[in-house]
Amino acid sequence: MPYIHGMSKAGLERKIGLLPAVSIVVGGIIGSAIFMKPSTMAAQLGSPGLLLLVWLVAGVFSVFGALVFAELGTLFPETGGQYVYLREAFGERTAFLYGWASMAVVNTAAIAAIAFVMASYAGHFIDLPRLDPATEARWSFLIPGIGRIMPLQQIGIKALAIGVIMALSLINYLSFRTGNLIQVFATGFKMAVILILVFGILLSGKGDASHFGGSGSGGGLQGWGLLTAFMAAMTGAFAAYDGWNNLNMVAGELKDPHRNIGRSLMLGISVCIATYVLVTLAYLYALPIDAMAASPLVARDAVASVAGEGGAAVVAAMIAASTFGATQVNLMANARVVYAMSEAGQFLPWTGKTHPRHGTPANAVLLLGAWSSVLVLSGSFDILSDMFIFMGWVFYGLVVAGLFRIRMGSRGADMPPSRWGYPWIPGIFLIFTFIYVVTTLYNDVENYRSGRSQVVNSLFGLALTLMGLPLRRFLRRGVTAPDGAGKTR
Repeated sequence: MPYIHGMSKAGLERKIGLLPAVSIVVGGIIGSAIFMKPSTMAAQLGSPGLLLLVWLVAGVFSVFGALVFAELGTLFPETGGQYVYLREAFGERTAFLYGWASMAVVNTAAIAAIAFVMASYAGHFIDLPRLDPATEARWSFLIPGIGRIMPLQQIGIKALAIGVIMALSLINYLSFRTGNLIQVFATGFKMAVILILVFGILLSGKGDASHFGGSGSGGGLQGWGLLTAFMAAMTGAFAAYDGWNNLNMVAGELKDPHRNIGRSLMLGISVCIATYVLVTLAYLYALPIDAMAASPLVARDAVASVAGEGGAAVVAAMIAASTFGATQVNLMANARVVYAMSEAGQFLPWTGKTHPRHGTPANAVLLLGAWSSVLVLSGSFDILSDMFIFMGWVFYGLVVAGLFRIRMGSRGADMPPSRWGYPWIPGIFLIFTFIYVVTTLYNDVENYRSGRSQVVNSLFGLALTLMGLPLRRFLRRGVTAPDGAGKTR
């Protein structure tokens, strides 16, 4: 297969320009985690300085990853993103395992987590029902080696989140244009929410700059304890930065991908780094680090501390609206991975069909929405976000290793030289990814053993991912590509 393609191989047109591409990057990244995760991160670190440092370090490594993806996106500008890159580097089996993981864990858990946050903030206005703890526990079940799953926990929030996912699935089923307009508008609205939140707090004069210094009750970490806490907090930061790879998933629909992929990624991630640092400064100005650590809805509580409950209600409504848009952009982009797998004859044939009238990957959208809804029931926001971030970075590491394999292989001599810091930037990224994966596994197991967590999030994600191996063997027995070309390879 040639490594430079002038047109999309899929039956989807190239109609995404630079501004919509940047909005996909920003819209895919800035979703829900910045409104929830800083609380968990503050509890893990106990230090304002370390909290700000985590955002910067995570942003730098997200840029490094984006640079590698920009290079791969220009070499293989096809719909499917990581699926395509892993197929080119390691073959169909590894690509299928990623495609399955993206549907079973990575992308669907991300969609579920964002919708969960939207519903949580909507709960500020709607009296969402909740069952008593005894009933929630009675209908839970234990997965050996993984932990206890509680589908009826926070059932009102979960029901609203599922309703939103299904509604957006229907929109994406019926119209690409409508879905694209929603995500462009939602990205602009989301940035307006952030600006109001940041400058409303920082210019209120009712916070306290002394919150930026010192440390809280969880501070003073050293040595191995500091490293594991820092890496645990990085999971929260990566949850907030995750989504920069969404653009590569729709590379087959970009206008002038060789020019626009790199520009869009760099512009989008730079906006996000500045945004997260400013938002964290605003939170810290309003709340001391220990108050942040104890706040389940930190954005709402930060505004309430300087503007009262009326201001908090306005911000909660705006956050609910902006996370609605983030759910949309993730559904729109990630359905393309399932579509690309099926088009290659590696998944259920009906998921790779373009709707004859609407021109959308309709069946892939419906499947993604349905499984995302199941994952909403599987756990809390922290379980969902930690699970998809861990598995996401496992595959980011494989993609970067794949770039080395491609460039060092027989095709490398014929490829254009790298414009993105090869081999140093991908090498540094790969080393960091290994350290992050190992320390995350260690942290998750220790948290489960100590009773701080009901589920070993990383192992839960690994278990769902490895279910793809027997599934692939089953599919290879008779699944054909949508054009009937034959069995999977």
